[in-house]
Amino acid sequence: MNDTECIFCKIARGELPAEKVYEDADTVAFLDIKPVNPGHTLIIPKAHYVNIFEAPEETLAKMMHTIKVVSHGIKDGLGIDNMNIGMNNGADSGQVVFHAHIHLMPRHKDDGYGLWHGKPYEPGQAHEVAEKIKKAL
Repeated sequence: MNDTECIFCKIARGELPAEKVYEDADTVAFLDIKPVNPGHTLIIPKAHYVNIFEAPEETLAKMMHTIKVVSHGIKDGLGIDNMNIGMNNGADSGQVVFHAHIHLMPRHKDDGYGLWHGKPYEPGQAHEVAEKIKKAL
């Protein structure tokens, strides 16, 4: 998909409506149309990158600045003291729109949502995995 077909690019360019809560020269923040809880906001770069692997470090840093600004707006404006921040990268991780985006998800006690379930490493597996990652860096 290119930026002329991408729904998030169209939102960034103002071609599709969205409830924008913040915008600067490089990023846009708007409410998710199917929120986990009210205030669930997406942060996107205006430039089209599919995911974290494509987006330049500078773009990710600009997105993080926007996350900091908007998270305070959610906290102060909605009285939210708990929030998950997440980014899905690839279809198997749950990415549906293939334009890099980060979710700010307000959370409340007993909101019915949980976290993913972890499982322990097999003996020696953690060291093996860590070595593979370090070797690839």
